[in-house]
Amino acid sequence: METLFVILIGAVAAVLANQNIAVFNDGLRPIVSEHIDGRLKRRELGLTAFAMSFGLVIGFGIPFTLSASIILIHSILLGTDIIGLVAPKNKWGTPVAAIVGGLYGWGLMAGLEGFVKLFEYLPVNFLEPMGKVGDPVVVTFMAFPALAVAMQFSIKKGILTFIVSALVRQLAVFVNTSEFLHIGGNAVSINQEGMALIVGMIFLFTYAIKEKSDGASVDLASVFSEKVKSIKKNVIFFMIIGALIAGATSLLLMAGDPISLNLLADGKQTDAGIAAAARAIGFIPLVASTAIATGVYSPVGFTLIFVVGLFSPNVWVAMIVGALVIFGEVMLLSSIARFLDKYPGVRNSGENIRSAMTKILEVALLIGGANAANAIAPGFGFFFIAGFYLLNEVAGRPIVRMAVGPVGAIAVGILANILVALGIMTIPQ
Repeated sequence: METLFVILIGAVAAVLANQNIAVFNDGLRPIVSEHIDGRLKRRELGLTAFAMSFGLVIGFGIPFTLSASIILIHSILLGTDIIGLVAPKNKWGTPVAAIVGGLYGWGLMAGLEGFVKLFEYLPVNFLEPMGKVGDPVVVTFMAFPALAVAMQFSIKKGILTFIVSALVRQLAVFVNTSEFLHIGGNAVSINQEGMALIVGMIFLFTYAIKEKSDGASVDLASVFSEKVKSIKKNVIFFMIIGALIAGATSLLLMAGDPISLNLLADGKQTDAGIAAAARAIGFIPLVASTAIATGVYSPVGFTLIFVVGLFSPNVWVAMIVGALVIFGEVMLLSSIARFLDKYPGVRNSGENIRSAMTKILEVALLIGGANAANAIAPGFGFFFIAGFYLLNEVAGRPIVRMAVGPVGAIAVGILANILVALGIMTIPQ
């Protein structure tokens, strides 16, 4: 059943990309729209999709998936973006995309088990140290609302948001250690990072709602009405993939972001749900704005389907509610467009939220990659990651910054095994 879920998600997502209906990579939506409007050839679209997503699959999605044995959604949906857009959009290209997408999903599942067994036979089993790649992400990610506030409004407001978020986090820690909260005689712990995230998002949206537009208001819903209609007519496909992803999440097969994935790996499903909810709130302006402007949606919608999966009592409830939630998102796009138009600061915050998340993840994954590499090969790991990062910068960043830490840690693991096999390095204790 678990394998079937992943195969179907891979097949459906590849078809949605192939038909220009939905892509996971936010940056690809405007490019797909250019192709739909006839300004970009299919071959160029496929090459662009490969260039934008392949590095993230290898350097971001798969390392996280390996470190927790839970599929990070990026590893499958960034891959299906490539598969769907490289395949021609014709009577044979679409079935090929579905078959290859399904096989890709199956390969991820089968490959995970094979990888785990393979690591056990290596002189240096670096699978467990790879888990350190994601350790800093959960803690550092709570700072992204403060960074977004600083980028959009002012550094002073960003610092204020950061300080209040940090204080709320420490207050949550104090409440947990003091066991102030009880339900039915049992002490209840609250997620400190989740609380900091929520407070930060409150600051961000409060500032955004107060921001006024200098120019005349533009009704996005009417300007892009045809784009919204094209999304709505495909709502059944979004319901199908929404149900599948929510179901797979409820089975703890996959996660929508590194934070909830690491929390799930630690057995903290409720905390993972709170983190996923905070992330989903932050993504609404970005996903809604790009969807309305391009007519291309995301196969995971506003990412609320992950929240549904994590809080559902069983897989069948998750699938039903997941389908209904993504149906509601699509049907509400016009209303959301009007709301975003009424508060242009909220609409504008979408790009700043994405930029802030990217910057935070770049730092967190570099630190995590360095820690993992050093756990694999003490001393040499820090040296390698520092050199790898700096040389990548000088070379014009052929590897995206976000991928440097995870890719570097994998490279150190491979090198450590080679050096141990040659007798140049001793096996770390």
